[in-house]
Amino acid sequence: MALEDASRGDYTVSFIRKSIVKASGPIPEHHILTLSNLDLLSGRFPVTYFYVYREAKPNDSSASIADELKKSLANCLSHFYPFAGRIIPNPETNEPEIVCDNTGALFLEAQASISLTELDLYYLNNCLEGKLVPINQEFPVQVQLTNYKCGGIFITFTFDHALGDASSFSKFLLMWSEIARKKPLSFSPDHRRYLLRARDPPIYNPSFDQSFISCSLHDIHNILTPRKLLKRLYYVDASSIDRLQKLASIDGTKRTKIEAFSACIWKIMVKAIDKDHHNKCKMGWLVDGRTRICNKNEKVTENYIGNALSIAVGEANVNEIEHGSISDVANNVHNAISKVTSAEHFLDLIDWIEWNKPGLMLSKVVLGQGGPTIVVSSGRRFPVAEVDFGFGTPVLGTVYSTIKKIGVGYINQRPGAKGDGSWTISAILWPEMIEALESDTEHVFQPMTSDHLKII
Repeated sequence: MALEDASRGDYTVSFIRKSIVKASGPIPEHHILTLSNLDLLSGRFPVTYFYVYREAKPNDSSASIADELKKSLANCLSHFYPFAGRIIPNPETNEPEIVCDNTGALFLEAQASISLTELDLYYLNNCLEGKLVPINQEFPVQVQLTNYKCGGIFITFTFDHALGDASSFSKFLLMWSEIARKKPLSFSPDHRRYLLRARDPPIYNPSFDQSFISCSLHDIHNILTPRKLLKRLYYVDASSIDRLQKLASIDGTKRTKIEAFSACIWKIMVKAIDKDHHNKCKMGWLVDGRTRICNKNEKVTENYIGNALSIAVGEANVNEIEHGSISDVANNVHNAISKVTSAEHFLDLIDWIEWNKPGLMLSKVVLGQGGPTIVVSSGRRFPVAEVDFGFGTPVLGTVYSTIKKIGVGYINQRPGAKGDGSWTISAILWPEMIEALESDTEHVFQPMTSDHLKII
């Protein structure tokens, strides 16, 4: 793969070198890991996280930051050995599987032509688009270290979704940072994907046929996207979150912060919908099945590595949402999410996929078949300040999507790096929804600036 400089937007990123980092410790010999049914629901979308560090200096004066990161990454891959493998089709079934042969992770080093203070993080399209080396399908894990003129750095981590979900990737980053700081490891990853095997015989509620669909990579790469989608980064302060939760709980039933936040988004969403063509709208929420799924007396723990997600979808009349209170709408949110939090739901979903194999599976709304929909992903447990590789805590950690086409609007929440209760919101939304968010009189969504991150 040739390294080519990226000069889109207002600055240039020059790619300096690439390395392949292999696991440095013992791993199982040429082990093939069969994907679970829930892995097939991931869509194989690339998942990219980026972290910003204001000023980074190596721990060892004789080594560079890149050298230190590669050394600790090699150690981490010994514990997450599937992440150093290859994802290829099984020659007989054509279904993807992980060949754990220690091919390694791709590590890239780059230099930006500006300082961090010159970045406009709010406009994610301009800030990062074209500044990352294109995904190399040979490596399910790709890391890019970009140095800025001020001494600050960006680290981006890109994963093939077949490896896992946000919980899996958070565990990977957490262990990597623990190893880099020579801290005791706080957990041991569980790679037993067979825990999510289908029942025999597989059975499921017929309603799953209305919610999910079998599809191919070609279908996913050609999702019908009716509008141009914009990528934006927002700051939400703790006082706004607390106020929304108070409003959502006004009837005496305490709602979670994410339920209250979702109610706020849903009410704003109806302002951005063409009511002449749509009298209903939907919201979706990613729900983690860890600690909920129990298959033949074996419980899936929080350290399970792989995909363990389903999606809850709530639908409501536009007028109902528009005229309802935050409390009313939060009740709708709670009821929708509650329908997919049981072990039975996840076991039915696993069995539905078993019936519909071979192929990949996807929620119909994500494939763009559900009308106007926004999906909310809560990352309240995702490590941000904890991703410290020994050269200081980050000022920002969030999601960046390299996906060109997606059938829904997407809002991803992460805790702020300062630990003050604020949130970072990464959004992929159509222009009318961006305008509605930013013109809302409550001003919950503040465009992200260097001031919020204390970079200046």
